[in-house]
Amino acid sequence: MKRILIVTATTGYQTRAFAEAAAALGMTAVLATDRCHVLDDPWGDGAIAVRFDEPAAASGAIAAGGPFEGIIALGDRPALVASLAAAALGIPYNDPPAVEAAGNKFLSRRRLAAAGLPVPEFFRVPIDSDPAAAAARASYPCVLKPLGLSASRGVIRAGSPDAFVTAFRRIEALLIRPEIRALREEQTRYLQVESFIEGKEYALEGVLTEGRLQTLALFEKPDPLDGPFFEETIYIAPARVEPGPLIEAAGRAVGALGLTHGPVHAEMRFDGRRAVVLEAAARPIGGLCAKALRFDGGMALEELLLRHAAGEDVSGIRRESSASGVMMIPIDRGGIYEGVEGVDGALRTAGVEEIEITAKIGQKLEPLPEGASYLGFIFARGETPADVERSLREGHRGLKFQIAAALPVMR
Repeated sequence: MKRILIVTATTGYQTRAFAEAAAALGMTAVLATDRCHVLDDPWGDGAIAVRFDEPAAASGAIAAGGPFEGIIALGDRPALVASLAAAALGIPYNDPPAVEAAGNKFLSRRRLAAAGLPVPEFFRVPIDSDPAAAAARASYPCVLKPLGLSASRGVIRAGSPDAFVTAFRRIEALLIRPEIRALREEQTRYLQVESFIEGKEYALEGVLTEGRLQTLALFEKPDPLDGPFFEETIYIAPARVEPGPLIEAAGRAVGALGLTHGPVHAEMRFDGRRAVVLEAAARPIGGLCAKALRFDGGMALEELLLRHAAGEDVSGIRRESSASGVMMIPIDRGGIYEGVEGVDGALRTAGVEEIEITAKIGQKLEPLPEGASYLGFIFARGETPADVERSLREGHRGLKFQIAAALPVMR
């Protein structure tokens, strides 16, 4: 049985899906997760305990648990650990400097600019600096964003110096939260300022083999993402656009970053003339969104990536011919989650295949830009992208979420 290492967060949505896919393929999935190393296997999964804020030590612990035939990382921080472990084990994977650059918005922008790719105006600002002075350097409209957080967390558009200062203070308050300071990452001490890029957003899911990019799917994001916050909701494949410019832009970006082997998730804006890469991450699409993708014979993305990690040739595998999509159910207001009504009815919506509510009863909900989760996911399939979009929106309209006001904390 081939042993495949999966480096992932303990609570990641994707972990179980990859472990189950590995078992179905007759592979042994060995997990390396960020958990307490003092407790004896608290989750009962035999995982290697690592700390993502100590990547060198983590890679050493992983290497000691080898050998492995392949490696997959689920998330930006796990990807850096995986790259160091792969180098120590001699497993094909991205080089650590490339992964570090892909996971840091400032380093990424510098590499893309050096390669001659179109990038917005950008500069980095320490969070303890004077926001008014930084606002004077910016062109408007602009976007302020943390360097390392994902899923648009902390990303805010500003149209004036006053709005800039307000956004700066809001991101500063987010970055000094205990759970983020506990990450102990240098990039949490900075935010980045970029000129706003016009255009519609798209996402490319792909896999690299010895530097060659294979496009697995091109997603369209039909909802406008123009700010002031940038909450992603719907992904639909195939995208209703000529794919050539977007695929070319993603390929140039991964080359500029130095990524060579493994999954790639690229985010882009396209105005019909120019495609601008927002990020090219050394990981697969996050959350449960991979369920929106099926390949030859009903193959899931997890199976395809495990086969690739194990050294199989996946270049001939193609996405299904039908359209598909996912809605990441947004949190429209903060409070305490008490439940949802209408799931059975929403499931009867034509095209809707599955609804998974991931919020837990009693969970405190927080919308973007501070929030880091969704209420759940809706999945749909249809003959055309328009059919899928219609199904997702209609299914969502049938859901009624109960969110109680959170009581203020008395000190």
